[in-house]
Amino acid sequence: MFPTFSKYLNKSTSAAPLAVFRVFFGLMMLVSIIRFMLNGWVYKLYIEPKFFFSYYGFEWVQPLGDYTYLIFIICGIASLFVALGYKYRLAIIVFFLSFTYIELMDKTTYLNHYYFISCVGFLMVFLPANAFFSLDAYKNPSKAFLRIPRWTVDSIKFLLGLVYIHAGLAKLNSDWLFKAMPLKIWLPSKYDLPILGDLLQQEWVHFAFSWSGAIYDLIIPFLLFYKPTRWFAFALVVIFHVLTRVLFPIGMFPFIMIVSALIFFDAGVHHRILGFISRIFRINYSKVISMANEKSFRFKRNFTLPIVAIFLAVQLLLPWRYLLYPNELFWTEEGFRFSWRVMLMEKAGYAQFTIKNTETEEQFVVDNDDFLTSFQEKQMSFQPDFILEYAHYLGNHFKKQGYENVGVFVEGYVALNGRLSQPFIDPKVDLLKKNESFCRKDWILPFNDEIKGL
Repeated sequence: MFPTFSKYLNKSTSAAPLAVFRVFFGLMMLVSIIRFMLNGWVYKLYIEPKFFFSYYGFEWVQPLGDYTYLIFIICGIASLFVALGYKYRLAIIVFFLSFTYIELMDKTTYLNHYYFISCVGFLMVFLPANAFFSLDAYKNPSKAFLRIPRWTVDSIKFLLGLVYIHAGLAKLNSDWLFKAMPLKIWLPSKYDLPILGDLLQQEWVHFAFSWSGAIYDLIIPFLLFYKPTRWFAFALVVIFHVLTRVLFPIGMFPFIMIVSALIFFDAGVHHRILGFISRIFRINYSKVISMANEKSFRFKRNFTLPIVAIFLAVQLLLPWRYLLYPNELFWTEEGFRFSWRVMLMEKAGYAQFTIKNTETEEQFVVDNDDFLTSFQEKQMSFQPDFILEYAHYLGNHFKKQGYENVGVFVEGYVALNGRLSQPFIDPKVDLLKKNESFCRKDWILPFNDEIKGL
């Protein structure tokens, strides 16, 4: 086994696939940042709110007021430099740090594809994505290489495979497969779509989408890996992600996944892509190839591979941490984030906070509109860690206002995947006495149903 693995590590492959991935990834990120700013979302999400929900352990990451725009500008410039392969190592580090900072500023905006971008950004810090077809290689031909270690390209394929397979396994639950939830709720709302609108009202279509979605996620990595089915698989990728883009407001993610799937193709395809780009920008592609070193790129430091291996192992195992918690994952969401559980739930909640003097029993109800935006309140109402953090914020706020013996109690109800609303938080528990941790949240009331599966 070890000699075989060692032999694999010594194999090289064309640098073109990684170069194409770098170019498209950088351009997609640049477009995403520009789109985010032009839509006014920087102000709406990171400047207008009075309070921001933090990730556990990253409470120090906060928006910077009007300077928040600067973080987005820096991220956008870094994206452009990544695409050009200019000062690549510095550019990809700046991109990863700035984008991840943006992601961590407010938990309310969490999306799986933001996490995916941070993961790709981190991985690319350690890959020689500027070894070919980059300004770095053009300015210093001694650092231009036609070939790179094979594992550097395979690491991206492996990460993409993990995302799809974990997403597919997560769909193997009774709500998704046997109740077509939450698609049965979402799809009928698209009645105004041309051609599809009437079709999406049919129950059999909801089940067809649910089952085909699970099957797609589970098999698409293997179809992409296998050369005879690769073009068919890529056609499925395009159809699937274009359809999800039409049906759901998920931004640039479908396009990012489409261009990312190109990494599975042979070098010839990528050389044709780079040749096409060269013709557009009047670059002599033959000269680019002739200038590159025919020997394979070699890492100067021996810690790169172990870091990449550890990172991928974490991504492999992290989604399974939910098994450490005894209660229903969709109800408590303990271990739900960062696990590629994509669009599996429709939750709606109601959370009424009461500030009580624990000695005199005097109390009053909080108007959440005084502290949260409508979007923040919606997200907070059904996510326990949001509720806990907001309770502590309210407690500290009213203590500063001069209130004594402050306790914060919550009456909460949540409806999950079409079920009737159920009591969510124990109203007798003072949440100021509960601290955030990785331990089980025993103040969440039991889920009065069962969702079978993974």
